[in-house]
Amino acid sequence: MASHRSDPAPTTERASSAILTIPNALSFVRIALIPVFVWLILDHDTTFGGLLLFAAVASTDWVDGVVARATGQVSELGKVLDPVADRLSIAAGLIALIVRGAFPLWAALLILVRDGMILIVGLALLAGKGARIEVRYIGKVATFCLMSSIAAIAWGNLGYAFDEGFLVIGWSMFAVGVVDSYVATALYIGDMRRALTNASRR
Repeated sequence: MASHRSDPAPTTERASSAILTIPNALSFVRIALIPVFVWLILDHDTTFGGLLLFAAVASTDWVDGVVARATGQVSELGKVLDPVADRLSIAAGLIALIVRGAFPLWAALLILVRDGMILIVGLALLAGKGARIEVRYIGKVATFCLMSSIAAIAWGNLGYAFDEGFLVIGWSMFAVGVVDSYVATALYIGDMRRALTNASRR
């Protein structure tokens, strides 16, 4: 399990106003693939391919951020687009898999309720003050664990090869991801309060 030490609020990287960057293009591609894997998952004849595509999108959730820092193409749009792509991918994949009967609703709600709280409430509050919070490392770890666990649990529930092993791995990663995500939420609340306080003093 990822360390739950209170990592300090991340330092703000210098970000450009650029839109047409390689990292942003990667995020847009991930978002564009969402309706594709949803359609494939819902069709019983192509569920296998849809699950593989969802797993591929999930496993690359860190790529755009790494590329942005490695190429010096960190942008204001990218800082928003990257986590939005993650959240949309998770939500769409969960809904499709619930409909397909491959993922339990109660487990999905643990993820969706938290994500909805972060995206809707957090962004609405900060947007009103013109403030923004940075993504924490523990949040990225949680996202990776949850996205991987969703694919593994669905794989096992659909009865594909080594289904029991995938279920064990999937539920283990799910437990880590859920705990980390709610720890990250608590840290984000603190970040949010500090950001709002700083914005109000300007």
